[in-house]
Amino acid sequence: MKIAILPGDGIGPEIVAEAVKVLKALGLTFEMQSAPVGGAAYEAAGHPLPPATLELAQSADAILFGAVGDWKYDKLERALRPEQAILGLRKALGLFANFRPAICHEQLVGASSLKPELVAGLDILIVRELTGDIYFGQPRGRRKAPDGPFAGADEAFDTMRYARPEIERIARVAFEAARQRKRRVTSVDKANVLETFQFWKDVVSEVHQDYPDVQLDHMYVDNAAMQLVKEPKKFDVIVTGNMFGDILSDEASMLTGSIGMLPSASLNEKKQGLYEPSHGSAPDIAGKGLANPLATILSAAMMLRFSLNQPEAAERIEAAVGRVLAQGLRTPDIWSEGTSSVNTAEMGDAVVRALG
Repeated sequence: MKIAILPGDGIGPEIVAEAVKVLKALGLTFEMQSAPVGGAAYEAAGHPLPPATLELAQSADAILFGAVGDWKYDKLERALRPEQAILGLRKALGLFANFRPAICHEQLVGASSLKPELVAGLDILIVRELTGDIYFGQPRGRRKAPDGPFAGADEAFDTMRYARPEIERIARVAFEAARQRKRRVTSVDKANVLETFQFWKDVVSEVHQDYPDVQLDHMYVDNAAMQLVKEPKKFDVIVTGNMFGDILSDEASMLTGSIGMLPSASLNEKKQGLYEPSHGSAPDIAGKGLANPLATILSAAMMLRFSLNQPEAAERIEAAVGRVLAQGLRTPDIWSEGTSSVNTAEMGDAVVRALG
């Protein structure tokens, strides 16, 4: 089992170190190799995704990824900014299916921004298409507007596009996931305005014919954003495009108490995966021991389950996180009156102890 360790920038090295600590405590045999990525790679090699880092990622069974980005790189040309590393990895490895579970742990119901009765028992899975949509569509760029009311003015443009096979494969991933859950899928689109998402809706409906045992609903993205706050437990599996999934998964993270609790998995057709916390690099708190490593630790559990065929080890980690939360240990993002504040490394140590 070969794992590529890509810590990245900001709090990335801190949180990845704790996840590695937990993996080593399992008593399993892993080959772990580290490489720079993002801003750290730009500093070391002049590019956010150097060839050596990409080669390591391609040769690994799974990638444990921290976070990339820092405001000090904002003036670089877009191709050299740290964020291009994660986009490059998704595209190069064909990581088309992103799983973002939003689970509100019983011990963190009070940390959610919503009323306890709305989030107690919350368990949503957002399945986000990851290699298409407006993030990757061509053509894109800047030019003089060729027509319209501002013809001749400077303008920027991006292209939203999806091909049938892209939609079919992510829809099948969502329906298969729903079969392991409550057998309900909500496909989120903007079919009333965008031709791309009318096509999305049509194709998802066609694929659904192969899954008559799964209930399918369609919902416009603006309504979905509202319903996630109004009645989040009405959802089971949400499947949507790249941009809408990016936004909705961050919204869903706050239902759980903190984005610092949300893991994610990005998989290709061979089950090779990149595993990362849903949050960003948070350079303002880097090196201060304030970051919550639990999302990264739970991402490592997803890695064991989906890419490394170690479901029992994944369950051990998830159970250990539950025990730590039951002990009342909290990093600042999930701290509340009556709980015990710990730093990043102390939280990682607590999870190791809870493994038994």
